[in-house]
Amino acid sequence: MYIRKLSLVNFKNIRQAEINFSPKINCFIGANGAGKTNILDAVYFLSYCKSHSNNIDSQNITHGQDFFVIQGDYSMSDDREENIYCGLKRNKKKQFKRNQKEYTRLSDHVGLIPLVIVSPDDQTLISGASEERRRFVDSIISQYDRQYLNLLIRYNSALQQRNSLLKQEGGMPSAEMFDLWDTQLAQLGESIYQTRVSFLEKFVPLFQKYYTFLSSNNEEVTLSYESHLNTNNLYDMLVQRRERDFYFGYTTAGIHRDDLAMNIDGYPIKRVGSQGQNKTYLVALKLAQFSFLKETSASTPLLLFDDIFDKLDSSRVSQIIRLVSEDTFGQIFITDTNREHIDEIIDMLDYESRIFSVDGGEVSLIDR
Repeated sequence: MYIRKLSLVNFKNIRQAEINFSPKINCFIGANGAGKTNILDAVYFLSYCKSHSNNIDSQNITHGQDFFVIQGDYSMSDDREENIYCGLKRNKKKQFKRNQKEYTRLSDHVGLIPLVIVSPDDQTLISGASEERRRFVDSIISQYDRQYLNLLIRYNSALQQRNSLLKQEGGMPSAEMFDLWDTQLAQLGESIYQTRVSFLEKFVPLFQKYYTFLSSNNEEVTLSYESHLNTNNLYDMLVQRRERDFYFGYTTAGIHRDDLAMNIDGYPIKRVGSQGQNKTYLVALKLAQFSFLKETSASTPLLLFDDIFDKLDSSRVSQIIRLVSEDTFGQIFITDTNREHIDEIIDMLDYESRIFSVDGGEVSLIDR
């Protein structure tokens, strides 16, 4: 599967562009702020129905304009052609269409076009709150398990109802009122927990394999799942914490508090990891995501590298290039500020490629 053509109107700093891609390697060169990342973000938008960097849709409209349009033409692995359209007018509902037919639920689209992006924003997976790491796990599972996404939606709805109950005035709610939501949260939470456990049992070995390769076996990394449900029954915990939760005004136990412990050589990478080790850890996570989605999807995922080689030494860069030169990978997008970096990569990969210049939101093909 690959995207043949991308059409943009008023998306971020790109007023208008039509880009015809190579089915294999596509590189974008330009200064910081020129719009390279915005092109990758538009490709991401067509897979996930949202921006990778800004979830407030209206803020992705070009300043001074009233709408944006993103449209992609895809060639699928079974020779089907797909047209994906997204349009947004200010103060209007976002439109998402597949072959001119509008989706009634955006969740029905997620997973059709699997995609993995590696970007500087990924640093929040290590440095950010637990919500970032849960979102990473949930986004992967949701692409191949539609039932899981439905479970998350139902769990979050029940959680919102229980939290509203905890904030109501008039004293402690009755046990009967708590039971309604505690029972739902416990049942839904157990299903979500078991799905996450099953996923991570398969995902962690992939991640460790990639990190070992990228680092030339110089460091040992671990990734482990932290959850109240590892050692406790969720319903019992919710019952035990009712008074405490009422005092705080929110639910303090559940799968919405889960986290991933990320360690290097036995210590939290957040505390002891160098910039290069952090970047390697993140790239290994994303390559494991790619491998997992490739195994569970009907199509090979698109792979987007945004400013991938910053903070990595030449040895680790070479290892990444060696990896993506394998037939395992499909269509790849790369951004960089340095033309020499791009030329070196293309020469090493030896695949059909196209290089684009991006300047002030204007995109043009460069002859090699």
